[in-house]
Amino acid sequence: MNGNYFVYITTNPKRTTLYIGVTNDLVKRLEEHASQAGNPKTFTGRYFCYNLIYWERFDTPQDAIDREKELKGWRREKKEALINAENPQWIFLNDEI
Repeated sequence: MNGNYFVYITTNPKRTTLYIGVTNDLVKRLEEHASQAGNPKTFTGRYFCYNLIYWERFDTPQDAIDREKELKGWRREKKEALINAENPQWIFLNDEI
């Protein structure tokens, strides 16, 4: 099964909070996060985490889920090193996908 499955990291405008997720439609998922901005019932809404700073693509949903779980288990410093390796300025990539 070949497809487009994504693990992604978003942050808030001040780049102080990180959110890691998995999706098969990255553009749609980012739009959903942005539409929830300020909603206290969701993590991304409560912390305004709708700015994409990192993503990876996978062919299978299980590979994406496994990677998401791996990243969620990392300490913040390791997550920051991963982001810095690909996006050292932490530029918001929403318009590039």
